[in-house]
Amino acid sequence: MAAQFGRRLRRGATSGAIVAAAVAALAASQGPGALPPPTDNLSGDSAIGAGDATTTPGGGGGGSATGDSPYYTDLPPLNTPNRPGVAPTAPTVPIVTGPAEAGIPATVLAAYRRAEASVRASDPSCNLPWQLLAGIGKVESGQARGGRVDGNGTTLSPILGPALDGNGFALIQDTDRGAFDGDTTHDRAVGPMQFIPSTWAVWGQDANGDGKKDPNNIYDAAQAAGMYLCAGGRNLAIKADLDRAILSYNRSTEYLTTVLTWFEYYGRGTHTVPDGTGQLPVDRSDRFGPDRPLRPTAPTSPSPSTTPTPDRPSPKPTNPAPTTPPKPTEPTKPTEPTKPPTTEPTRPPVGTPVEIPPTLRVARLKPGTAALTAVTESTFAQAATVTAVDAAGRPVAGVSVRFELPATTDARFPAGATTVTVTSDARGVAKAPALRAGEKAEPFTIRASVPGRSLTAELKATVEVRKADALARVGDAALTATTGGDYAEVTVEGRLDGALAPGVTVTAVVTDSADSAQQSADGPSFGKDAAGNPIRTKVLKTDTNGRLSIKGLVAGEKAGSYVLLLTAPGGGTAKLTLTVTEPATTPPASPDPTTDPAPTASESPSAPASPSGSASVSPSASTSPTA
Repeated sequence: MAAQFGRRLRRGATSGAIVAAAVAALAASQGPGALPPPTDNLSGDSAIGAGDATTTPGGGGGGSATGDSPYYTDLPPLNTPNRPGVAPTAPTVPIVTGPAEAGIPATVLAAYRRAEASVRASDPSCNLPWQLLAGIGKVESGQARGGRVDGNGTTLSPILGPALDGNGFALIQDTDRGAFDGDTTHDRAVGPMQFIPSTWAVWGQDANGDGKKDPNNIYDAAQAAGMYLCAGGRNLAIKADLDRAILSYNRSTEYLTTVLTWFEYYGRGTHTVPDGTGQLPVDRSDRFGPDRPLRPTAPTSPSPSTTPTPDRPSPKPTNPAPTTPPKPTEPTKPTEPTKPPTTEPTRPPVGTPVEIPPTLRVARLKPGTAALTAVTESTFAQAATVTAVDAAGRPVAGVSVRFELPATTDARFPAGATTVTVTSDARGVAKAPALRAGEKAEPFTIRASVPGRSLTAELKATVEVRKADALARVGDAALTATTGGDYAEVTVEGRLDGALAPGVTVTAVVTDSADSAQQSADGPSFGKDAAGNPIRTKVLKTDTNGRLSIKGLVAGEKAGSYVLLLTAPGGGTAKLTLTVTEPATTPPASPDPTTDPAPTASESPSAPASPSGSASVSPSASTSPTA
């Protein structure tokens, strides 16, 4: 390993003196030998397990995030791109800008920064720097194979490590039935951050909000890696915790050194490059074995000519200029001259900061504080709002926010919509359009979310019933009807605080007396239901003028005095007396002698003389013949 380490250092050095300085710097500032190996097993740090800082790749079990899979061992050049105002921590060496080595593909860099913001928001004491994720991503997959990802951050093809079959690597039998790695016999490390399936099952995240936890998605994998590194209450600003975190990813001191070197290199400065154009690493920790899936297809850099060994560095460089190896990135850009001139302006200049989309910069949604209340069938006085803010609490403009109503409410956005999407303004405020209440009086919750993200906020809303604190009959005519007869139409007016109260629900109940609120068993009714039973309770509503008309009130079969009790939300009441009378009876008429006919002979014992002077003949007398 020492010889391999020396060869990699010589790839970035231009003289034996620089090599010696680099080796001394690494040994002094970040060599794992300067620290005692971790012996504890922190809570949540199952990756350390029984392994220690001296474990070599493939020499342990599956207790690390990657199963101790092979990794890229290329080191950055010693001439790091210092940022203004950043003091170097290594011995001074000639500074030569290396844009190819310092460049990180745009989407990959956005994912690292997004993961840092997310983890810092949920676990600020961890102090996770995105440069650490970049260092691990470089070593594990060459920054997702130079940024070969789609617009959603998913690699264009799966990134798989070799089968962990115990042949030079850890022995890990299949745990996911091939769901992530396609191998139903042994597990393989998967994706740009090289998680083995069993680790991903615990730590996998859906950072881009597409509903999937995909180890081949750089956003999902970067956030999972950040949370994994922070496990057990680690503070990555402390060197011992930082080393333990890296060793939990792959239990190898050489791995620790390689990651720390890239971590420091990216901390001195980096820039974005277009996706798919990142520099591909060449050397791997298993490069002397058979070709593996992680090995890139890009041509390898030519080996430099005679250079001193790290054990016995030459005091003077031998042919420094002629023997300087070409930069390893030169062979990776064979298509650069063939690009059409029209596409050249789209390439970000070196050193240009990465512009992270607003949807990825937002860390949370803050619900508005205005009370969302309305009465039935009216427009809410206040609009539903949320504020999109980043991890530092600063507003984020241009964020798409979706407001969604639950199925339980009949409140609606304009045009009867139940879901609307708006964009946050310069203050980060996303304001939903006017919301109109329906007929249901109840509380409900409006859900706000960022499409494509798992960020949500809830806003409480309440629909109240319309109220009337006074009900009064219009007119004062007595309400009287005979049994089975109809009452005249009754008009009642509702008011609230002296003003007419439209849309108020009023309950009308026929009771036996003014002191009772119970429905009468014999009094008037509002007709009969389908089963033929009298209806003595009815719900009415005031119109736009605050009035309601009571029609179809029918007297019962039992005469007496009853009360129509009217009540409204808000305390308004009215009691109207209903009288039921029996129908009037007609006495028999006296005989009139001037109009009554004279009784016949049969009706009187003695027949009076007829007007002509002849006697009337009784119908019972027999007629005698003349002598």
